[in-house]
Amino acid sequence: MIDRSHLEDIVREAGRIAHSRWPGAGHALHSWDKTPGNPVSEADLEVDRFLKRELGRLLPSAAWLSEETADDKARTASDLIWLVDPIDGTRDFVNGRPGWAVSVALVSSGRPLIGMLAAPARGEEWVAVAGQGATLNGTAIRASQRTQFAGARVPSVLLPQDDSDLVAVVQPNSIALRIAMVAADQADLVATVRWGFEWDIAAATLIAREAGAEVTDAFGGPLAYNKHDPRDFGVLVCSPAIHAAALQRLAERAKALR
Repeated sequence: MIDRSHLEDIVREAGRIAHSRWPGAGHALHSWDKTPGNPVSEADLEVDRFLKRELGRLLPSAAWLSEETADDKARTASDLIWLVDPIDGTRDFVNGRPGWAVSVALVSSGRPLIGMLAAPARGEEWVAVAGQGATLNGTAIRASQRTQFAGARVPSVLLPQDDSDLVAVVQPNSIALRIAMVAADQADLVATVRWGFEWDIAAATLIAREAGAEVTDAFGGPLAYNKHDPRDFGVLVCSPAIHAAALQRLAERAKALR
């Protein structure tokens, strides 16, 4: 397949490049909104170019899909594809907060094979290989095994009144890092009820699944990757024992918002 250590070196270097531009480390940064409330920075584009070049050299047969590159639908004819978010959590990145990560996944036949998150501002490297478990900074991790829905820890700034039986914990802007928190038993539940892109979650959902979490879309269906429309409606990552209760809690909201 590929040299895993080489891949990790590439993603680690991408994290270093991003960190060298991060305002939280005192660096000047030019950023702008692609659309209102959707920021991008020169660092996003620099990391994207670096990863496209280096991952292309590592595995020339793989197609490419990234948040910061125009989508070439020819990718859907390829069995292998890189799914990349050069900086997931750009809002935290441009504001000097640490809740961002470089996210890279290699997908085959619609399923992630390898996923890595580099979050240098947090001193974290998350890695998973399908069938081989997941690690945080080289140490094996096990996802939340919570059995009671009430009291579940959810990364959130402010929980809705309808979810007052849950417990808010620190929320990084990066959805990938929020999912990884479940993988490392730092949270019990992450859920969204909106359309989201494959590149945001491909690496993190593999990390969560390999750590033992339940991973579905907002309706409990499987996630697939390298689709013509590279989106899914919602993502639900949680302790397996509370998955059914989480789906029940989300059901009406998901139906109303889809």
